[in-house]
Amino acid sequence: MGVTMDGTKQQRRGNTRQRIQDVALALFAEQGYEKTSLREIAERLGVTKAALYYHFKTKEEIIVSLFEDLTRPLGELIEWGRQQPHTLETKQEIVRRYSEALAGAAPLFRFMQENQATVRELRIGDTFKSRMTGLRDIIIDPDARLTDQVRCVSALFTLHAGMFVMQDLEGDPEERRKAVLEVAIDLVTQAHQGAHGDA
Repeated sequence: MGVTMDGTKQQRRGNTRQRIQDVALALFAEQGYEKTSLREIAERLGVTKAALYYHFKTKEEIIVSLFEDLTRPLGELIEWGRQQPHTLETKQEIVRRYSEALAGAAPLFRFMQENQATVRELRIGDTFKSRMTGLRDIIIDPDARLTDQVRCVSALFTLHAGMFVMQDLEGDPEERRKAVLEVAIDLVTQAHQGAHGDA
C-alpha cells in the first residue's frame, strides 16, 4: 500500500513542481529573469514561500529543472535515433519528432533567447549544444559531401528559425510549423539522395 501512496504523492508533487515552473517562466517573460523574485512566484501561485522552497531553493534551480524536463525528449530522441537504421525514413522521422519537441519547449527557448547571459552562467547552453551535436551526428551521413552535410545541419536550424524568426509572421502557428517542417524534411531528403547517389 505504501507504494501506491508514494506514487500518488509523487505525482501530486510533480504537478506542483510543474505549476511552479510554468508560473516562473511566465513571470520571467513578463518582467525579466533578474527582476523576478521567488516571493513573487509564490504569490502568483498562491502558496507560501516555504511551500515553494520545498521544491526549489533558487530561481536558478527552477530554470535548470525546466531545461532538464523540456530537453529530456531530445535526449530520448537521440537514443532512439542511434538504434535505427540510417535510412531516409529514420532521418525524416527524427526531424518530425524534433519539430514536436521544439514546439513543446517553445517558452523555454524564448527565455534562452532573451536571457543569454543567464543561460551562459548556468551552462544550460552547453547541454543544449551537446544534444544538437548528437542529433546532427545521427542525421548526417559521415561520408556525405560537404554540401549534403550542410543541408542536414540546416534542416535542424530551419526548425529553430521557424520558432524564433517566424513567430512575428501572420497566420496560424500550426500552419507555420508545418511549412517549416516541410522545408526541413526537404533538406534532409535532398542530402540523403545526394549521399546515396539517387538523382
